[in-house]
Amino acid sequence: MAALGWLTPHRRSATARSVLAGEASAEAARKTSQPAPEPQFPVPGDEHAAAFFDLDNTVMQGAAIFHFGRGLYKRKFFQRRELARFAWQQAWFRLAGVEDPEHMQDARDSALSIVKGHRVSELMTIGEEIYDEYMADRIWPGTRALAQAHLDAGQRVWLVTAAPVETATIIARRLGLTGALGTVAESVDGVYTGKLVGEPLHGPAKAEAVRALAAAEGLDLSRCAAYSDSHNDIPMLSLVGHPYAINPDAKLRRYAREREWRLRDYRTGRKAAKVGIPAAAGVGAIAGGTAAAVALHRRRR
Repeated sequence: MAALGWLTPHRRSATARSVLAGEASAEAARKTSQPAPEPQFPVPGDEHAAAFFDLDNTVMQGAAIFHFGRGLYKRKFFQRRELARFAWQQAWFRLAGVEDPEHMQDARDSALSIVKGHRVSELMTIGEEIYDEYMADRIWPGTRALAQAHLDAGQRVWLVTAAPVETATIIARRLGLTGALGTVAESVDGVYTGKLVGEPLHGPAKAEAVRALAAAEGLDLSRCAAYSDSHNDIPMLSLVGHPYAINPDAKLRRYAREREWRLRDYRTGRKAAKVGIPAAAGVGAIAGGTAAAVALHRRRR
């Protein structure tokens, strides 16, 4: 009978190989199972939801105030020395891909001194022309599509930027957006005084503007979205239920990944992703900006 022992079933303990086989099978089943579909976003018809987009390097390549400065120089609003400053600031901004407070403040001070004494209506008309000349071709198609998705869903979309509110309003209108929140320059009887009302709409000020607008418009911020490239806008991004990092700088990318925020990068090249622009464009931008500054300096001599 002992010889027939092999015919008798025995309960054997799992071996290492069988455990491995079982775990592999379970993992394969998990990977091939159909994941639950993500909820549609943006949600069509949600009247209590809206989207807020930063402008510089999020919706548009570069900084709006620098492009505006180029247009004003073309119209002889200021001299070559100021153009050299604008050229260097724009080259630095494109290379770094982030907002440097000192550079931005310098640019704002320059712009305020330039427009002082001019009528608001005059600058609005010129701003329309400058948009066509220097800004229209610098809109990121990917970000534009995101904004359009919110519009198609019946939601309101605002730009939120440190750029002058007049410039931001022009861009928002040209893109078919709802409106814009921007830095307000003081004017008396329709003429710029060369001063700001309050402070630039930057960092925490953006968050306060979004919070105030949401309250006035009856929006639920937990159902709203915000988009930005800069860590300076973390206060604004943190307000909403759907924050997006668009073309993010290194600090925002790290912060967004830690919190599992969604990221979109419309720039090309992995090296460029670290500095904020395509590699070839980066070399061209810094070289072009520096060359312009050097050339103007030589001419003045």
